[in-house]
Amino acid sequence: MIGQFGANTALLVIDAQKGINALEHWGGPTGRRNNPGAEGHIHTLVDAFRRKGLTVIYTAHNSRQAVSPLKLGTPGGEFLDGIAPRADELVITKDVNSAFVGTTLELELRRRGIHRLVQVGYFTNFCVETTVRMAGNMGYDNYLIPDACATSNRIGFDGVDYDAELVHNLAVASLHGEFATALEMSDALGLLDGDAPALVRRQGNE
Repeated sequence: MIGQFGANTALLVIDAQKGINALEHWGGPTGRRNNPGAEGHIHTLVDAFRRKGLTVIYTAHNSRQAVSPLKLGTPGGEFLDGIAPRADELVITKDVNSAFVGTTLELELRRRGIHRLVQVGYFTNFCVETTVRMAGNMGYDNYLIPDACATSNRIGFDGVDYDAELVHNLAVASLHGEFATALEMSDALGLLDGDAPALVRRQGNE
């Protein structure tokens, strides 16, 4: 059942850091990413949640790998321009893919009475997917906004270069209906405005 995004809902912005743009690191010499509009969509959702007085939580990845561009204290560890947290918003620092492993995220959600998560960020098939899967297993009412996520191409063990859009779409397809409900941006914004019944009718779930 799709629920309206109210006081028990938090927006979780995953790893919106400048290091995601080090595309040669993530996708090899032909490194490239999909969904250049992801940043704009994240900004729109953050702004909408803030205007409603709802919780916005950020994760910041501090990689254990010496060569990773996602390390705090380096330029790559900084938040993307226009998507930085406010001083009063919670930032969860993590060093593995899941935002729940080795962090206080679950405790902070319980303290705030959060039972519903709306997840966005980077990369769709890495930290977003891992966190979404774990949140689903932990029993959260879990939503993913693909328009507000992005990833890079990936080079397979066999040398095949898998395009970023394919990697993104397969990750979303694996999550939707099993670990989370994937929503379009317009539907996510509608749920913030109390338009859950209209969404349910459009999906034929009356």
